[in-house]
Amino acid sequence: MNWFLGQLGLGSVNVGYSNWAMWIVFSYIWLPFMILPVWAAIERVPDSYIEASADLGARGWRTFRTVLFPLILPGIVAGSIFTFSLTLGDFITPTLVGGAGSTFIGNVVYQEVGISNNVPFAAAFATVPLVVMIVYLLVARRLGAFKAL
Repeated sequence: MNWFLGQLGLGSVNVGYSNWAMWIVFSYIWLPFMILPVWAAIERVPDSYIEASADLGARGWRTFRTVLFPLILPGIVAGSIFTFSLTLGDFITPTLVGGAGSTFIGNVVYQEVGISNNVPFAAAFATVPLVVMIVYLLVARRLGAFKAL
């Protein structure tokens, strides 16, 4: 990225071994796990709904907001569950891209089990993603994201 920006004459941004680098790599790695459920949800929406919305005078943004978005919300929730849970458990990417100082949940669990041999702490810390995902699923259910499944 620095080389590319240098060729454009914009200077360097020194993204390597930073949280920005991890964000870029996580987006690159887990993007298909978000796109596929959303695309599957979009394909399930009948074309007649979009046509009916246009016939009633709704333009693009209103059709998306009032017709398409509520119907694809379960796909968005499913994709976010996939990407969020996979990102929470990843420990190789933060180590390679973020450097030794990166402290993601997966890194901490790996260091406590493999290096420190502190298995009780690692087991307790590994429950954090489970609790976060349970809370997320309860909120999604409360908002009605699973009614269309």
